[in-house]
Amino acid sequence: MKIALLLLLTASSAAIANSSSCSNYGCPTGASSTNDIVERPIYVLSNNRKTKFADWAAYKVTPKTIDGPSRSRTWKADPKIYSRYTLEPNDYQDAWATIQTDRGHQVPLASFSNTDHWSDTNYLSNITPQSSNLNQGPWVQLENAVRSVARTGDNAYVVTGPLYEYYFATLPQANEAHTIPSGYFKVVFTVIGSNVKASAFIMEQTSSRYLDFCRTEVTIDEVEARSGLNLLPSLPSYQATDVEGNIGGLSSRLGC
Repeated sequence: MKIALLLLLTASSAAIANSSSCSNYGCPTGASSTNDIVERPIYVLSNNRKTKFADWAAYKVTPKTIDGPSRSRTWKADPKIYSRYTLEPNDYQDAWATIQTDRGHQVPLASFSNTDHWSDTNYLSNITPQSSNLNQGPWVQLENAVRSVARTGDNAYVVTGPLYEYYFATLPQANEAHTIPSGYFKVVFTVIGSNVKASAFIMEQTSSRYLDFCRTEVTIDEVEARSGLNLLPSLPSYQATDVEGNIGGLSSRLGC
C-alpha cells in the first residue's frame, strides 16, 4: 500500500513538473506537501488547506488565448477540492463593504477570454480577497502588460501567488478559518530557445490604486526568499544568477 501510494505521488509530481502551463523549467516547488494540486487546461495551482488560497498559480498567455469576447464572472467553489479546504461564494459576502476587497483572480480571466476554458478562472481556488485599489490599479496594469507581450507573438509564462507577512483583514462572513494575503508576487518570463528573460514584482495589499507597477519590480531571488518557493526549479545553475538575481530582464517589454 505504501509503495503504491509513493508511486502515485511520484507520478503526480512528475505530471505537475511537466504541466503545459509551466515552462520547461518546471512548476514551482517548496509549497506544503499537504497542498491540493489542481491542474486545468489553462493553469495549474497549489491550494493551501490552511490559508484556503493557492500558494502559487502558473499559466501561459499566448496570442491565441487573449482578446476574446467579454466574459461573465460567476463564482464557484472548486469541485476538485474538499469543501473544508476552500472557500465558497457566501464567504465573500460583505467583503467589499467592510474590508474593501474584490474577488481577485490569480490567473486573470482576460488572459484566457478567447478559450473554451475561460470560466475555469472563476473557481474560488483561483481567487483571493484582494484590495480594490490594488486589484483595479497596479495589479491589472501588470496583467495588461503581460497580454501586450503576448500580442507581439511570444508566449508569456507567469507564476503568481500570495505573501503572508502581516495581518491584513478577515472576511466578515466566512465560516471557514482562512488567512488573507498581505501582498502578492508575479513573475513573468519568456523562453525563446534557451534564452530566458524574466521580471518579478511584489505588490502590497496596501498599494495605492495609482501606483506604477514598474516601481514594484524586484529580483526573483527576493520573491523566492519571501515566499519560500523555488519558482523555476529546473533552471540550469549557469543561468540562475543572471535570470533570478537581476532586475529588468523583461522590463522594457512590459512597458517599464
